[in-house]
Amino acid sequence: MSLSHLRSYLITAPLILLATVALGTLSLMASFFDRRGHLQHRLARLWSRILLLVCGVSVRVEGLEKLNPRSSYVFVANHASYMDTPVVLGHIPVEFRFMAKKGLFLIPLLGWHLKRAGHLAVVRGDPRASARSMTEAARVIRKTGISVLVFAEGGRTPTGMREFREGAAYIAIKSGVPAVPLGVVGTRQVLPVGSGHVRGGPVILRVGDPVPTAHATLKDRSELTHLLRERVLELLGEPIVKPQETR
Repeated sequence: MSLSHLRSYLITAPLILLATVALGTLSLMASFFDRRGHLQHRLARLWSRILLLVCGVSVRVEGLEKLNPRSSYVFVANHASYMDTPVVLGHIPVEFRFMAKKGLFLIPLLGWHLKRAGHLAVVRGDPRASARSMTEAARVIRKTGISVLVFAEGGRTPTGMREFREGAAYIAIKSGVPAVPLGVVGTRQVLPVGSGHVRGGPVILRVGDPVPTAHATLKDRSELTHLLRERVLELLGEPIVKPQETR
């Protein structure tokens, strides 16, 4: 076993667990007097930055000037690694909630935080339940002004990028807010799919131009989905070709 693996298992992983338990507990406590989840979001951002620091991940952000911190958006990102979430959470200066698979809400501590902080569960394989989740996300944006993050591929991919699902476009059109493509580069090298070995390294988070949806209808969601995928591919510096399927 290499020194890198030993450091990951003996130092990095325990520190991540300690930070997760400590800040997760604080988040749960905060939820009892912070019903809107603002303090919980700040704690989640702190957790993200601690995790990245512990893992030796440096993040360069490009294009933040395109965002208005007072506006609402649907952020649409690629998903290559579990490290994508802390990268986006720790460096986008807009309060948002994210769509997460329902199974995560069943995990002790993590699931309690997700639910009480206002994140939204997605039921895979159930079109009706999925539609309800997207409608609820749009309602949350309209009612609270809080943005939403969607990993549009529906899951992590070990290579390339899959076709985008239409959920992000649906939410953006339904809520009438701009959809913002995000390109996360380098997280697959930091923490590959199926690996428990966390490596340090550089990551780039690129923010694309917001795509207006105020005059779009749900009939336009397929076209918007394809446009957003192309924008994300451009941010990643990859050619616009047919997506690769997960092996």
